[in-house]
Amino acid sequence: MAIQAKITSKLILASGSPRRVQLLDQIGVRPELIKPVDLDETPNKNEIPKKLSQRLARQKAEKCMKLLAADPAILQSDNQHIFNILASDTVVGVGRRILGKAGDIDQAKEHLIMLSGRAHRVYTSVSMIDGVTQKHRQKTVETRVRFKRLSNAEIDNYLSSGEWRGKAGSYAIQGLAGAFIVNLIGQYSNVVGLPLYETSSLLRSVGIDPCINWPNHVMNV
Repeated sequence: MAIQAKITSKLILASGSPRRVQLLDQIGVRPELIKPVDLDETPNKNEIPKKLSQRLARQKAEKCMKLLAADPAILQSDNQHIFNILASDTVVGVGRRILGKAGDIDQAKEHLIMLSGRAHRVYTSVSMIDGVTQKHRQKTVETRVRFKRLSNAEIDNYLSSGEWRGKAGSYAIQGLAGAFIVNLIGQYSNVVGLPLYETSSLLRSVGIDPCINWPNHVMNV
């Protein structure tokens, strides 16, 4: 009598962000596949920052699912695994204004001037598509961040570093801009790009328990 192989849950990350890969690694999770998706991230008319992060995270997960469906060999190559899709999107907001990824250095400078000496909010939405039920789950986290008042020299030197490129709000809290942060209310990992508590909860909901890997986990640093 043949013994049926145990079916295990695996993760597909719909993001090419090395920061999100590192954050998952921090909690002992390494995606089976990294499948970045491209989206038009232009806000809809009157769309507020929180709603934008929720919409984009969901659309990234859904688009990843469509890409995989168009290449069924990826999912059907191994019938011992269930593949679940994780997507995330981070948006920086000053009031109702959305500070996205700057298109050029002038726009990045506008963002930093706007953030200087004031508080802003960082919203990250995490979306999960269950590989069994195709059910979509989502969690959204808000973190409040206050910048020090930035001098012209600090702004110019930060822009010269190039660290602002590809970052929501034109800064990376885990990098040089950490020196700008006066205080933070909420999750630090949320500002980096993936709130770890909520992500862990979503992973467990599809049968992926990060702590199982901890005894043998060596973090990539």
